Amino acid sequence: MSPIIMLYKPRTVSPEIFVLNSLNKRLELSANEKQYLVNLQKGFEGEKMFDSFTEKLIENGYIIHDLLLQTNNNIFQIDSTIITLEEIHLFEIKNYEGDYYYQNDRIYTMNHKEISNPLNQIRRNETLFQQILQKHGLENKTITSSVVFINPEFTLYQAPLTLPFIFPTQIQRYLKRINHHSQKTNKSQKQLAEKLTSLHINKSPFSKLPPYEFKELQKGIFCEVCNSFEVAEAGTNVLCKECGHEEAFEKVVLRNVEELKILFPNEKITTPLLYDWCRIIASKKRIRKILEKHYKLIGNNRWSYFE
Repeated sequence: MSPIIMLYKPRTVSPEIFVLNSLNKRLELSANEKQYLVNLQKGFEGEKMFDSFTEKLIENGYIIHDLLLQTNNNIFQIDSTIITLEEIHLFEIKNYEGDYYYQNDRIYTMNHKEISNPLNQIRRNETLFQQILQKHGLENKTITSSVVFINPEFTLYQAPLTLPFIFPTQIQRYLKRINHHSQKTNKSQKQLAEKLTSLHINKSPFSKLPPYEFKELQKGIFCEVCNSFEVAEAGTNVLCKECGHEEAFEKVVLRNVEELKILFPNEKITTPLLYDWCRIIASKKRIRKILEKHYKLIGNNRWSYFE
C-alpha cells in the first residue's frame, strides 16, 4: 500500500502578519512595529521552509502546523507537530541568521548580546502538551521535542552535543530517520490528530497590534506586486501605473473585501463601504454585482449587507 501522509492543519499567514502588512501600506508604523513585522515574516518564512522538508520526507504520519493550545490557563504554541505510530515530535523552528555561541545554558550573539534560549520554551511546551494528553484521555506516547535552526546562514558555537538542537545541515537527515523508523499509522493516530486540531485556539492572545481606525487608513487599491496605490481601472482589469502589473477587476474587489473583513471583523460589508475603501472604482453598481456573485445578501433595504 502507498504511504499515508496527512496534513491535518496547513500553515497559513497569521491574521497578525496580514493586518500589520496592510497597516504598513495604509499608515505609518513606528520603527518598533516595522521591526516586529519583519521578525514575524522571517519566522513564517522559516516555518514554511521546514514545511517543505516535512511534507516531502515524512510518510505514514500526521502533520499539524501552528497549534495554539491551552491547559490550566496556560497558552502555548507548537510550530510543527508530527504524529507517528511510535511517538509525537514537537518542533520549535527558529530562523536565526549569523553567528552565535552557547555558554552556561545561554545563547549569545558574537557581540555578547544574550537572546532567549528556545530550550526553555520547548521544555515548557512539552510539559503542557503532556497535560493536554492526560486531560483529554489521549493516547500516551513518547514525546520528543526539538529546536530546529532552519537558516543555512546560522552557526552556534560551543553547543553541547546532548542538546535537542537540529542544525540546518542535519534537518533532512533527521526527518529521514523519523520516516525510516515509522510504521503505517492506524486509527488511533488519526483520532489524536483530529482531537489536537479541534483544540486549536484561533485567536492568539500574543498578538501585538497597534490601535487603528478606519478614518486613519489610506484608502485606495494597492498593487499586489509593488504595493503602489497608483492604480486605475482598465476595462476588466486594474492596471498599476508604477510597474505595469494587471490584475483582474473582480479579483481586486474580492481581495479588498477580505482585507476589510480581517482589518475590521465587526464591520458589515456594504457596497458604500467598499466604494469608499477602494476609491478608484467609478461604479457602485459594478461593486455590488461582484458582491452579489460571491457573498450572501442579508436584508433588502438601505441597511442590507453581505457576508
